[in-house]
Amino acid sequence: MGDPSVGGPGGGGPSGGGPSVEGPPGQGPGVDGAKLGRLRERLEGLGSVLIAFSGGADSAFLLAAAVHALGERRVAAATAVSPSLPAAELASARQFAAGLGVRHDLSRTDELSRAGYRANGGDRCFHCKSELLDVLVPLGRRYGLAHVATGTNADDLTAGFRPGIRAAAQRGAVTPLADAGLTKRDVRAAARQWGLVTWDKPAAACLSSRIAYGVEVTRSRLGRVGAAEAALRAALTGAGIPVRNLRVRDLGDAARVEVDAELVPAVVEQAGLLDCIQGFDSVELDRRGFRSGAMNEALAGPGRYR
Repeated sequence: MGDPSVGGPGGGGPSGGGPSVEGPPGQGPGVDGAKLGRLRERLEGLGSVLIAFSGGADSAFLLAAAVHALGERRVAAATAVSPSLPAAELASARQFAAGLGVRHDLSRTDELSRAGYRANGGDRCFHCKSELLDVLVPLGRRYGLAHVATGTNADDLTAGFRPGIRAAAQRGAVTPLADAGLTKRDVRAAARQWGLVTWDKPAAACLSSRIAYGVEVTRSRLGRVGAAEAALRAALTGAGIPVRNLRVRDLGDAARVEVDAELVPAVVEQAGLLDCIQGFDSVELDRRGFRSGAMNEALAGPGRYR
């Protein structure tokens, strides 16, 4: 990768299938140049940074922007590895970071050691993020990096339910995207301009988010959900149903499947496809289709967990 601090890389990006980043933060279709300028200034002001890198659209964009602003020697990425991370997400995160040429740490986290996480109440994400930052803050110090940053964007700050933000803030994490006023739409537009493969990547929350509140989070439940989603995605793809968003919600003994709303009729016509989901007493298709954070719909007073 070329020197990100002076005009951005040239050519078509790194070899080996890594992200292609065309030019430094700047203007482009649908991109607010002033916001991107503020992001660069914010990152430059940090001096050095460890990015909490899930592999999703927000943290991937933040990682690329940090490399642009600071150079790969003053940036590192860390991805939390635990039973709640789908295997496919880890593989894509490794490839993306390698393409940028940054140090990438696969940090073992142990959310299941925290009683609050296992209990799976409305504050589960607080305990999850606490574990993440309690691992990454010392890691950043060992690497000699001044800050730890998360991919929190401006939309997240106004969302009705983001208990993890509070845990990260308590541990000193910085939020450059939100500080610059970048929304999810801004992030995707800029990432598309830069040629990042993650620009349209669907949201992929951790596997614990599939388990109904009040149902204990266990290693076996996480594994069951992960296997069910992988099997169903393969079955749908094999049947010619191009699913983008897919969730298998663990309701205890039963599973509820969500797919993109426009694909629900096709899945109804081939209901036998759901037979690939194993380990539940019953499996049903949610006719309303995929809804991000659907489990929160049944949570009383989610605002109190912010």
